[in-house]
Amino acid sequence: MSTAFQQAQQAITSQITKARWALGINGALSVALGVVIIVWPNISLFSLVIVFGAFALARGVIGLAAAISSPVAAGRGWLVLSSLAGIAVGVLVFLRTDMSALALLYVIGAYAIAFGIITIGGGFWLPLDGGDRLLLTLAGFLSILFGIVMFAEPGAGALAVLALIAAYALIVGFTELTVAIGGERVLKGWLQSLVPSTSKPSASH
Repeated sequence: MSTAFQQAQQAITSQITKARWALGINGALSVALGVVIIVWPNISLFSLVIVFGAFALARGVIGLAAAISSPVAAGRGWLVLSSLAGIAVGVLVFLRTDMSALALLYVIGAYAIAFGIITIGGGFWLPLDGGDRLLLTLAGFLSILFGIVMFAEPGAGALAVLALIAAYALIVGFTELTVAIGGERVLKGWLQSLVPSTSKPSASH
């Protein structure tokens, strides 16, 4: 009985690790997208379409691979759903590389809203610590807010839109990376290392 329990526990731990790896890689891709836009502020529309399509497609493929290779169902539905959304957007963008700037903004906005809703769900479905769960949920709300702004202000200046996309990608990317490495545990360990231990008995003379 204990052996079966240990095997189940190891399978769940393996799935959580895969989910964190997928989340971490996706976070790194988001950060990379933000950096590309920052260092390439005069990026052409065609190049932006290609970069965003590759970003969405890569996120989807990585997440789907992690979900398929998982032996257990914990968190798999979240990975599959978010991955299929990314793949669908990536394929759509590559099939319509001649889309207008307005159409691209609408696609990015729709992707952000869908991603935000799925991310909020992931905050509840994934077995995370309280702080990491809160971070992921906040990232989901931020993504939805960003998507709404894309639909509400599609006529904003090009530089303003690019700056907004870059800021969104960086914030979401760093949030995903923090959750992936177990940010709450890392922060607690760092804080504990700063507090001198007072529990050790003093040496008697």
